[in-house]
Amino acid sequence: MTGPPPTPSSSRVLICDDQELIRMGLRMVIDSQPDLTVVGEAADGDAAIAGVAALEPDLVLMDVRMPGLDGLAATEQLCAQPHGPRILVVTTFDLDEYAYAALRAGANGFLVKDAPAEEILVTVRAVLRGEVVLAPSLTRRLVDRFVLRSPTSAPAQRSRLAALTEREREVLALVARGLANGEIADRLFVGETTVKTHLGRILTKLGLRDRVHAVIFAYESGLVRAGD
Repeated sequence: MTGPPPTPSSSRVLICDDQELIRMGLRMVIDSQPDLTVVGEAADGDAAIAGVAALEPDLVLMDVRMPGLDGLAATEQLCAQPHGPRILVVTTFDLDEYAYAALRAGANGFLVKDAPAEEILVTVRAVLRGEVVLAPSLTRRLVDRFVLRSPTSAPAQRSRLAALTEREREVLALVARGLANGEIADRLFVGETTVKTHLGRILTKLGLRDRVHAVIFAYESGLVRAGD
């Protein structure tokens, strides 16, 4: 199902969810904005991949649990494309088990299905700007439920920490605990711009895609552990 032709300045969004009511709700929220346009809908991963090829969206809202090709497999295929769309994982509040794997596959963040319209729009626009938006509460739930299932850190990951300065390790640890940039700045008595600079250097040195993968790395490397 396709939507109205987008305006020249609007971002193109493809909604992939096997529940029609969810798709309708997301479409109403997104199409109500002049800078966003739903260009298509898909009910499973295969349809999402076909929709991306045909419609060239800037962003895909990707459910994870669907019949046929699920959202994880579809995310892996789309993220492997050199110029694919950004992927925003649509998950239940308690986090689908596939969502963590989807992030590791290259997805750009989470969107909670029952989030208010304003939060949905803020998240969508941030991801379209190239940011990764993961609320601190979701960060902690993600880590508690999935990352901490592997209590031992990999030697290769531990050795990569040596590339970071002491302050960069501090920043990475606070990011992993779910603090926003402003909160980290307050904790370390520095400016928020300084925190962003540190985070950029951390991502570059460790070869990480974004903030989400920095969180995953911090726990899997042993920099941060349960109960810290």
